[in-house]
Amino acid sequence: MSDIIQLLPDAVANQIAAGEVVQRPASAVKELIENAIDAGADKIKLIVKDGGKSLIQLIDNGCGMSITDARLCFERHATSKIRKADDLFAIRTMGFRGEALASIAAIAHVELKTRRVEDELGTRIEIAGSEVVRQEPEALPAGTSISIKNLFYNIPARRNFLKSNAVEMRHILEEFQRAALAYPTIYFTLHSDGQELFQLPAESLKQRVVHVFGNSYNQRLVPVEEETTIINLNGFIGKPEYAKKTRGEQYFFVNNRFVKDPYLNHAVVKAYEGILAADSFPLYVLFIEIDPAKIDINVHPTKTEIKYEDERAIYAILQSAVKRSLGRYNITPTLDFNQETGFSRMISPKPLEEITPPSITFNPDYNPFDNSKPSEGRRSSPIPDQWQTLYQITEKRTDIQLPLHGEEHGRVVESTRPTRKQPFQLHNRYIMSQIHSGFILIDQQAAHERILFEQFRQQQENRQGASQQSLFPQTVTFSGSDFQLITDLLPDIRALGFQIREFGKNTFVVEGIPADLTTGLDEREVLDRLLEDYKHNQSQLKLPKREQLARSLARHAAIRPGTELTTEDMADLIDRLFACEMPNVSLNGKPIILTFTLQELMERFER
Repeated sequence: MSDIIQLLPDAVANQIAAGEVVQRPASAVKELIENAIDAGADKIKLIVKDGGKSLIQLIDNGCGMSITDARLCFERHATSKIRKADDLFAIRTMGFRGEALASIAAIAHVELKTRRVEDELGTRIEIAGSEVVRQEPEALPAGTSISIKNLFYNIPARRNFLKSNAVEMRHILEEFQRAALAYPTIYFTLHSDGQELFQLPAESLKQRVVHVFGNSYNQRLVPVEEETTIINLNGFIGKPEYAKKTRGEQYFFVNNRFVKDPYLNHAVVKAYEGILAADSFPLYVLFIEIDPAKIDINVHPTKTEIKYEDERAIYAILQSAVKRSLGRYNITPTLDFNQETGFSRMISPKPLEEITPPSITFNPDYNPFDNSKPSEGRRSSPIPDQWQTLYQITEKRTDIQLPLHGEEHGRVVESTRPTRKQPFQLHNRYIMSQIHSGFILIDQQAAHERILFEQFRQQQENRQGASQQSLFPQTVTFSGSDFQLITDLLPDIRALGFQIREFGKNTFVVEGIPADLTTGLDEREVLDRLLEDYKHNQSQLKLPKREQLARSLARHAAIRPGTELTTEDMADLIDRLFACEMPNVSLNGKPIILTFTLQELMERFER
């Protein structure tokens, strides 16, 4: 029997490795940016077309490469970062394995242009499927430009699994933002399909955070700083009132490398205990500086997982530092037994010489028993005439039934005798209505959510959402990733009744909102909550995007618990509920209507 084990060709081995290193266009973007950072670049420009499927080009002003290095960088396990195994425990660079460029070259058309500062000519190399097509000298600026075209062109199955351009672009934006936050002293620019999305000059960390996420974040940030013998910690956390329902704005950097660590995330969330809702996630951008010998980053091909020598100590330091920052900037409630601060803002200091003591004046000629007509300048008697008649009202009996709700919205509710089928509101949360076999109890908020959800879904199908024109159009600016997401959802958002259009870089103009939206929120808050709910539902429920948008808007447009309803409003709500396709089930799968029969009531009363 002949031997059956053989070595794989380099091209096949590279394609297999590419499956781990390059999972989508964003993975290639990550590797290219890390190489540019390791090359010492202080200006990095990223150009993307069709969500990275057609083109990913990165231009930097780093050290560049020689002719030999330019050819060797596409070989497997070729790297300038380490020389021996011990170097893995002293890594300060972003990359070190030497697999990225070899994997990318195996599944795409790659063009590399590079020149060192000391060289007169640079090198241009073209590679397709791990094979060098062309290599020649060329006059180039100092630095490196690498273009990746037609990603996964020779692996159709992998290319078919890629998502839409908008989805892939959001993943690219996420990788770009991580690098931009990790290195605020580097000038970053990003262009997508001919449009500039980001231009981030070298700046401080706080300025970089604000430029990445939007100007509204300037007032949301709380600084964190702690120096210990184990780690040095710095960065920013968000105020509790700005927490969101998704984890999108949570960043840990260990030695400037972005990592995903649920254990450290738990430490931050634990510090917010008592001031944050259970289903909310705070913003944080935190940097941990630690001795490379005390961590192991060679755990996963994406290098986003790290093992620590003493993770319990890091957990305790992180939790304590975040909690101290929240207390230091008066985010958490405090008790001061020496001073009551409730009136401190009401007291205004005044010079002592300007303070005058209070004076008391009185009429020495006043006689309370004098029944004569008061003369001019004298007070009249404080005892009114016929004061005995004031108590006669208590002796009268009345059989008039007082109205239940009194005046509502400037209109007096008429006192009418209840009919057999007249609904009744309990605690401004539930509606009780009589039926032949007993009575039903309706959750008014869940019922209204169901009504609005089916109404919005119908509007989406017909593309005719009722809109309420805004008196003054509002300009709303979002972060780059949120802007891309809204752009992708724009047709469905308009179908719900929003009048919205693009207005420059990462900005929309809102000229109208759905007519059923009566929660009192402004345009920015409505879109923010709609977007957060959509991202939350997308990660949890995996529903179609139209249904997710309708579900989110219905939740925010529905009446809140504690809303007082008139008899007509309750009757209308009941009629509209029973006209729905699924009147018994709420949007979260819980019952809307509870039925109580006469037989059940008789058993409770032991009859």
